[in-house]
Amino acid sequence: MKNVMIATVTSLALALSSCSAEAPVNEDPKPTDTTAANKVAVWVTNGTQSKLLKNENPLSIVKTGTVSPAADLINIDFSTKLQEMDGFGAAMTGSSAYLINQKLNATQREALLKDLFDAQSGIGISYLRITMGASDFSLEDFTYDDLPAGQTDADLKKFSIAKDQADLIPVLKSVVALQPAIKFMATPWSAPAWMKTSGKLAGGSLKPEWYSAYANYFVKYLDAYKAQGVTIDALSVQNEPLHEAAYPSMGMDSAAQLTLIKNNLGPLFQSKSIKTKVLLYDHNWDRPGYPMSILNDPKASQYVAGSAFHAYGGNVSAMGQVHDQFPDKGLYFTEISGGRWAANFSDNLKWNMSNIFIGTANNWSKNALLWNIALDEADGPKNKGCDNCRGVVTIKADGSITKNVEYYTIAHMSKFVRPGAFRVQSDRLSAASQLEHVAFVNTDGSKVLVILNQGVDNKKFTVNLGESQFSYTIDPNAVATLVWK
Repeated sequence: MKNVMIATVTSLALALSSCSAEAPVNEDPKPTDTTAANKVAVWVTNGTQSKLLKNENPLSIVKTGTVSPAADLINIDFSTKLQEMDGFGAAMTGSSAYLINQKLNATQREALLKDLFDAQSGIGISYLRITMGASDFSLEDFTYDDLPAGQTDADLKKFSIAKDQADLIPVLKSVVALQPAIKFMATPWSAPAWMKTSGKLAGGSLKPEWYSAYANYFVKYLDAYKAQGVTIDALSVQNEPLHEAAYPSMGMDSAAQLTLIKNNLGPLFQSKSIKTKVLLYDHNWDRPGYPMSILNDPKASQYVAGSAFHAYGGNVSAMGQVHDQFPDKGLYFTEISGGRWAANFSDNLKWNMSNIFIGTANNWSKNALLWNIALDEADGPKNKGCDNCRGVVTIKADGSITKNVEYYTIAHMSKFVRPGAFRVQSDRLSAASQLEHVAFVNTDGSKVLVILNQGVDNKKFTVNLGESQFSYTIDPNAVATLVWK
């Protein structure tokens, strides 16, 4: 995240945050039984907020030709599997963990975590990003090896994750207990100050003489977290490497990242048989050349699982460009925040679904993550970064929870598209239809269609399943998730 993001996001999207909504009376957490033959479960959120993840009456699947199809016909080929999905979620920042662990009582905390992470009674968030040390949403600046000015620690003898044990690790352990298969991605905002040209956590770059020590820093982090029962599935080398700020941050151009991976991090992980995925870049859509320049180096590329992107600049199609050049490498969407700069629920619902959830999936992303999973009513606690960002949920002083539009956009994916699902081939509709969609098949055989109506009128469409079909009329300015077997 960065202070300058507000203007960028506003120009990018009109609306990237939300009105907030208390849990509505008509919200039904119990899913329709999709094991019933020829039935399609329907879940809807609309721009007026009269439907917030509302479970509507199921649809009937009929034999093709029984009824006339709608003009907008969606053909889905479930036999053509594309990328495998890792999950959907947000970031459990230091600020979020502090609020959940310290500002909620045990009953409130259990209820919130079940709502966020239980796929049956809640929305089943299946992927979390965590920060390696402090970010702009932490209680203070820190890394895992902080020293007085002038001192160094080449062997990392003073490495410690003690500060994470106050709030972050207890919350992560509770999450793992609810959902043992959840995936975690870790990202550093800064190396220890003594490794940097600036001599401080804010800004500066990594000195080449400390590349080897910094690679070992990653290994120590992975080992320390594993000892706490938290296995890191993937890590990015540096958060927003092209942005240095007043909070913990570190510049790292593509040449430096290539060298660090090729000569230090990659060989060290290989020698220790570390399976944690290494991700490149972790910055905006507007510079896809950064990760591609590293992937073009065969020695570095062998250690890399894929590239990560944020949405504070550029277009989601950049992810597709990287896939076209490097189809054997994964793509990951790892950050965007809502905030007070745009307060229209309907606009934000549509922008998030179009760009972040439907858009990234259709451009080969294996996940989609938002920024802070929880913040307070003052949009904090914050650490010299964005002063008006908002969390997926807002935790109020009395422990009550407000679900923001981001909660519903995640839910339309995370509750229904489970880890291990595959995106499948589906025909795009014309722009004039104002309908956007993406389809998946889960490991249990259940099928999912997520569809967005950008228009101001009801839109009827038909889904063609070969010998069978079904039709549905979606509300204006709405997203629907349809599930069937």
